Amino acid sequence: MSNTLTGASPIPNRNAQTPDESALPVFDQEMVIQPQRGWIAVNVSEMWRYRELLFFLIWRDVKVRYKQTVLGVAWAILQPLFNMIVFTVIFGKVAGLEDHLPAHLKGKYPIFVYVGMLVWTFFSTGVTTGGQSLVNSQHLLTKIYFPRLFVPLATIGGGMVDLAISFGLFLVLMLIYQVPPGWGLLALPVLLLLTLMATAGVAFVMSALTVSYRDFRFIVPFMVQAWMYLSATFYDVADVGRWQLPASINPMFGLIGAYRSCLLGMEWHWLQLGISTTVTLVMFFFGVFYFRKVERKFADIA
Repeated sequence: MSNTLTGASPIPNRNAQTPDESALPVFDQEMVIQPQRGWIAVNVSEMWRYRELLFFLIWRDVKVRYKQTVLGVAWAILQPLFNMIVFTVIFGKVAGLEDHLPAHLKGKYPIFVYVGMLVWTFFSTGVTTGGQSLVNSQHLLTKIYFPRLFVPLATIGGGMVDLAISFGLFLVLMLIYQVPPGWGLLALPVLLLLTLMATAGVAFVMSALTVSYRDFRFIVPFMVQAWMYLSATFYDVADVGRWQLPASINPMFGLIGAYRSCLLGMEWHWLQLGISTTVTLVMFFFGVFYFRKVERKFADIA
């Protein structure tokens, strides 16, 4: 009679040969992961490997922004359009700023204002939403690892979609007001890059500060509102007279003036643009490295 039980596990054969232990790999090195100190450089290769995640975060931000809205992406057009109408009435008609425009733009103050609001809306939205991005994404920061720079960059990328939609209305306004494009249009990609860098630099700093000091949730919207009046959104760069050079420390002052020179054929103010460009570059690199310096604490305090 067999003593084997049905369903029982077989008894291992103690005489069976075991693998030669000398053939197994020997790990005689240890890897110790420690937090880096000081200013941390950006790992560009790592960000490139995670690039698909950035595209996903941008797409998620766009969908969330217009989810359950009646007008959807039309809000990207309505906001600068509404500001254009209000500023045209208040500053163009009442304050008489439309009389300061060059001869070829007489009677075309609305499109002059729209260019300023087009650029400013992108900048202000990127700074405001980017400043809140880390706090709003704390569930991601505490669970998985990915380049943290992608969080504010995703909100700015979503703003680029709105900017492209709003630019379509600008092309319509060019036809209505009969403003032909000039050779200055070739400078548009460079100006877009500088605007993106200025927005990202401020958003990096504000997002990092908001994680540590939640007061910045209230400071950033107030700061952006005051910043608008210093950025030549509804007046020409030349209107500030002798204050042009100090005002150019504000990067949006020189950039908005350059956009009007690029798109509307106005005079180029190279010195003001040079100062604003220099400040933009400094602001961007400071924002990146400050963000990298403090991001090691995000998971603990987010």
